[in-house]
Amino acid sequence: MEFIKTEIEDLIIIKPSVYKDGRGYFMETFKESIFEDKFPHIDFIQDNESASKYGILRGLHFQINPFSQTKLVRVSYGEVLDVAVDLRKKSKTFGKYFSINLNSNNKLQLLIPRGFAHGYVVLSNYAVFNYKVDSIYSPKHEKGIIWNDPNINIDWKIPIDEIKLSKKDKTFKNFNF
Repeated sequence: MEFIKTEIEDLIIIKPSVYKDGRGYFMETFKESIFEDKFPHIDFIQDNESASKYGILRGLHFQINPFSQTKLVRVSYGEVLDVAVDLRKKSKTFGKYFSINLNSNNKLQLLIPRGFAHGYVVLSNYAVFNYKVDSIYSPKHEKGIIWNDPNINIDWKIPIDEIKLSKKDKTFKNFNF
């Protein structure tokens, strides 16, 4: 497993070791002992899975303390553009975003620490998105940023008229920098 730093501190791309042969492949998507060594402050407590069709945009979501979440995200089928926005006020990259294509071919994962908003848009006809979290979901502590906030200016890589949002995600406002 390779851990690759991004231009945003603490946001890490994880490239698992993939062992392929004539039968298919094998990979470890998570190994507690490796994560305990690298990230001793993270204790994942729940795994989640979401399936969506092309153009579905989920996000930009985050939870405030005491229920902020670290996420370890990956795609087991299809392809998404995954986006993390740095909301840590003392960070050099406050308000900046990072995006990465996660798909079932590259098998990359993204470790998103607490203090980030997160979202993704499905680029393939269908995608299955998997993620671990280190804190429970708390509706009272959930917040969001509108997907097209001009101050963040995310390039979602698909035509705007093809983006589909939930009712809740449509109600989010611009981020107050």
